[in-house]
Amino acid sequence: MYPVIVIGILVFLSLFFIVKQQTAAIIERFGRFQSIRHSGLQLKIPIVDRIAGKLSLKIQQLDVIVETKTLDDVFVKLKVSVQYKVIRDKVYDAFYKLDYPHDQITSYVFDVVRAEVPKMKLDDVFVKKDDIAIAVKTELNDAMADYGYDIIKTLVTDIDPDAQVKAAMNRINASEREKIAAQFEGDAQRILIVEKAKAEAESKRLQGQGIADQRREIARGLEESVEVLNKVGINSQEASALIVVTQHYDTLQSIGEETNSNLILLPNSPQAGSNMLNDMVASFTASNQIGEAMKKAQENKDKE
Repeated sequence: MYPVIVIGILVFLSLFFIVKQQTAAIIERFGRFQSIRHSGLQLKIPIVDRIAGKLSLKIQQLDVIVETKTLDDVFVKLKVSVQYKVIRDKVYDAFYKLDYPHDQITSYVFDVVRAEVPKMKLDDVFVKKDDIAIAVKTELNDAMADYGYDIIKTLVTDIDPDAQVKAAMNRINASEREKIAAQFEGDAQRILIVEKAKAEAESKRLQGQGIADQRREIARGLEESVEVLNKVGINSQEASALIVVTQHYDTLQSIGEETNSNLILLPNSPQAGSNMLNDMVASFTASNQIGEAMKKAQENKDKE
């Protein structure tokens, strides 16, 4: 009696089973598909019905690493992440039409990547990785929809060229950056040279203007000095000679005030000032005489 009770309890308990959230259970009766049960408490006939399997309806991800060659003969590894799920209304197809969905998806990823990447150069693979992902998704959607799978997203998450190629790319990148840095340094030096030349030119211009202004003031001062001396009965030649001698002694005085001066003024003997004055007066007198003679000669020529 006791074994019968135990068997009865076991049979009763086997009537019920629980299906988790986002899961589908496939029920077979005597080996033939009977129904699909979703989340919650479910009922089946003991011994007659059995749970053939369960499929997750959650989004799943499969990472596929593909090694292939680019158009410029560079071997590269691509990591393609495929996000997929079982279509709720096609659980039957997903369970019965395909035994190994991972292998099927992997095969299609290999086929598409090895068809697309050899058309591109290595640099284009990095730039157009989204195009590769779209091509993989399109191909998988067309192929896997018949098996009850929906491809949500495909991503090219990693592009890994050969180690020697990466080292060469790094060297090229470093060379390009050094070239750009050298160009910037050259431009900066050229700007400095140009600006320095402009500054020197401006300095020379201002210096020349200063010298011209100084000489103009000196000439104005000399003119005023001559006018003052003329008022006291000293003619222009004598006034000019006197001014030159005065400047001579002013120069000697300035030299004497500088303790570290290396300037030597010649002649610098005591009688140099007197000799200079006599020579200048004599030269002015001779110059006036020659000028008068030339003037008379021109007048006589005009009369003839």
